[in-house]
Amino acid sequence: MRVLIDATSLLLRSAGVKSYTYHWVKHLQKLATNDQVLAFPYLSHLPDLHHDRSIFRPAETYARLALLFFVNLPGNPAISWLSRRADIFHVSNQIRVTPRGPAITATVHDLTCWLVPELHTAGNIHADQSFANGIWKNAQGLIAVSENTRQDAIRILGIKPERIRTIHSGVPDAFFEATPAARSKPYVLFVGTIEPRKNVDVLLDAWHLLRRDVREQFDLIIAGPEGWAAERTVARLRSGIPGIEYLGYVPENELPGLTAGATAFVYPSLYEGFGFPVAQALAAGVPVITSNNSCLPEVAGDGAVYVDPRSATALANAIERVLTCPSLRDQLANAARAQAQQYRWEVCARRSLEFFHAVLC
Repeated sequence: MRVLIDATSLLLRSAGVKSYTYHWVKHLQKLATNDQVLAFPYLSHLPDLHHDRSIFRPAETYARLALLFFVNLPGNPAISWLSRRADIFHVSNQIRVTPRGPAITATVHDLTCWLVPELHTAGNIHADQSFANGIWKNAQGLIAVSENTRQDAIRILGIKPERIRTIHSGVPDAFFEATPAARSKPYVLFVGTIEPRKNVDVLLDAWHLLRRDVREQFDLIIAGPEGWAAERTVARLRSGIPGIEYLGYVPENELPGLTAGATAFVYPSLYEGFGFPVAQALAAGVPVITSNNSCLPEVAGDGAVYVDPRSATALANAIERVLTCPSLRDQLANAARAQAQQYRWEVCARRSLEFFHAVLC
């Protein structure tokens, strides 16, 4: 079996899908001893994921945009030539034109543009819905990164249940093996793009509701690049509030240590398709406080305390409870490590190869 994977998402700045593509392809190629897995446009090797993408480089950015335009040309000769001998072409959300011949598959990361459209730009909504109508509804097989996302796709898009399979995403080994980062003061950590869906403003409100003696014992560290509609939130983060530190973008190779060093990980997202930062915290054995919505209870299992993410009071109570109860933290940490074992990339890659073979049957 020969699988051609569209890896053009590696050209983008989006953290979650880019990390998924990189590690997924790496482990597929490692496991596919009797099959061939090629990644377009990186046929020989994948780019270094740790390269700093936080710096704007005009020439590099324009080259990426040109390549994305090129791959979507009707009858694109490069894709047509590569896919001529492929059995499966697995496409990303960047592809709008698919070649004739191979079976088409895709990964469904989330349906947040349908479920919480007010938390997306009009451009993102149009792009995702266009891709769903053109690719997802006509693909021979789909991978959903969580069972909750699978059910969303069945309910909202009318995907037949037998055409979509749940295969949980993976977590890099570095999070399972991480040495905690050394910092002068214990801290609570949030990792994620600063955008409305991640709900950082409610986290800041909740932090101010903590008992003063609790706040004085811990810092709140926010790590993640600026997304859309982030100006007000970033202004709050940079306003010099004592005990709150905004790190901005953190390279992927620094995240495991930063995550492992946290006393607790807080993620009050309004909706997720998988929730990579939560899974990474679980792998590092860090107690998690997260939302009681979407896939998050499925992903975190018994390794988390769940709250209504729209209630700053409920979030503050949960944070305070975890920070002031060592036995609860130990219980959550042990459950987190056990839950995270199913998020090994080897497991994801093996199940994905089984999925590809099933598509061809």
